[in-house]
Amino acid sequence: MMDKCSWCTLSAEERKWMLMQTTNWTVYMADEQDYIGRCILVLNRHCGCLSELTDSEWMDLKHLIDSLERCFRAVLGAELCNWSCLLNSFYKSSSPNPHLHLHVRPRYKEPVSINGIQYVDEEFGHHYMLGKENKLGEKEFKEIFDVLKRGLNICNVCYNFEEST
Repeated sequence: MMDKCSWCTLSAEERKWMLMQTTNWTVYMADEQDYIGRCILVLNRHCGCLSELTDSEWMDLKHLIDSLERCFRAVLGAELCNWSCLLNSFYKSSSPNPHLHLHVRPRYKEPVSINGIQYVDEEFGHHYMLGKENKLGEKEFKEIFDVLKRGLNICNVCYNFEEST
């Protein structure tokens, strides 16, 4: 049996940036904010690839994508979101133990303003760039986290209401 991976053994300190959790997925604000609002969706069970998802996990993921995209548009003014499932880093190890997770990078046609500071998506309309510097300071990071957490709570309440009518 393989050792548990880094996603399976997150510390309380690492979990403090959890935005929301469903039965199957947990959404964290990524520590790298090279794109404002960047998040990571982590499957709650250890699983190595998309083809192993259950129907329930797929449906839950669909609802999460809907909620996140609605939230990014409403609270940050995102024009679109780029989604990726990149498990490459797990395979740098001689005994890879991948854990399925997805990255979402909101993209902005217009500048995003946080605490009077404007952030411009310089590659809007193009693929995201690797190795960009973190754009947010600690105060701005916390503010974006709080805004997204509130926004996701509102979007989920609205979504659940719409689904039940």
